[in-house]
Amino acid sequence: MPRRARSVSQLAVSLAVLSLLGAAPAAAAGQHGPPPVPLRIATYNIHAGAGADNVFDLDRQAAALRALHADVIGLQEVDVHWGARSQDRDVARELADRLGMRVSFAPIYSLDPVTSGEPRREFGVAVLSRYPIRSAVNHEITRLSTQDPNPVPAPAPGFGEVTLKVRGVPVQVFVTHLDYRADPSVRVAQVADTRRIMAAERSALRGARQVLLGDFNAAPDAPELAPLWTELRDAGPVGGVTFPADVPVKRIDYVAVGSGIDVRAVSVPDESVASDHRPVVAEVGVRR
Repeated sequence: MPRRARSVSQLAVSLAVLSLLGAAPAAAAGQHGPPPVPLRIATYNIHAGAGADNVFDLDRQAAALRALHADVIGLQEVDVHWGARSQDRDVARELADRLGMRVSFAPIYSLDPVTSGEPRREFGVAVLSRYPIRSAVNHEITRLSTQDPNPVPAPAPGFGEVTLKVRGVPVQVFVTHLDYRADPSVRVAQVADTRRIMAAERSALRGARQVLLGDFNAAPDAPELAPLWTELRDAGPVGGVTFPADVPVKRIDYVAVGSGIDVRAVSVPDESVASDHRPVVAEVGVRR
C-alpha cells in the first residue's frame, strides 16, 4: 500500500477508536467548556440605616457592607428621602457611593413630599453591583400596604430586577421583601407572582442566569416557600440564622440561585449591630 494511503487509513482507524472511547479530539477539547465565573453575592435587610440599637448610623452600615466583599448585594428596607428616621437622606445612593458600586433602587412606596418641591418620599429595595447594570425593572407583586389603614391585597411595585453582564454571561438579579405577617396568604400570592415574573424574564433573555435575593419573612421549610424551590436552590447555610441580629433564632434572609449557577460556599457573617438582620453571603460559580 502506498505510504499516503497507509497514513490516511491509520488516521481513520485512530479516529474511530477515539470516537468509541468518547474522546475524539474535537469533542475532548471542549468537553467541559470554560470554567464558571466566580461571583460573590449577598443579601442584607438594612433596617432603613438603623442598627439593632435603632440608631441611624450610615457609617456603621457602610462598613458592614464593605466587609462583605461582595460583587452584588441585594438590600431591603431602603429609605430614599423618606423622613426623619433616616435624616431625609438617599440611603441607596449614599451607600453605593461609599462602596464605589452601581445602584438600582426599586421603590415599594413613592409618596408626595411633606413640603412642595422636595424629593418624593420613597421606601423599597435596591441592588448594589460592581458590574455595570444593563437594564432595570421594578415589577409589581401582590402586597398588603402598610400605608393604608384598611389594606387589601393588590399588585404593587417593589420587586426589583437588574440585568448584569458578568464576563459575557447575562445575569438577572432579583431582590424582594415578602410580607411579614403571620398569616402566610399574602406570601403565597407573592411567591406565585415571583415565579411567574422570573419565568417570563428567563424566557425573554436566552442563556440568562438568575439570582433571587431577599428577606422572605419565612423559614426555609415554610410551605408557602416550597414552590420557589422547584426552580431555585436555597444557597443556605443549612441551620444558619439571621434574625434578630443580636441573638438570631431563625433564617428569613436568602440567596437563591437558578439553573447554571453553582454554590461553592455560603455564610452568615457575625454582624450583630449594623442592622436588625444579619447578612447572607454566597460564593457562586456562573456557568458560561
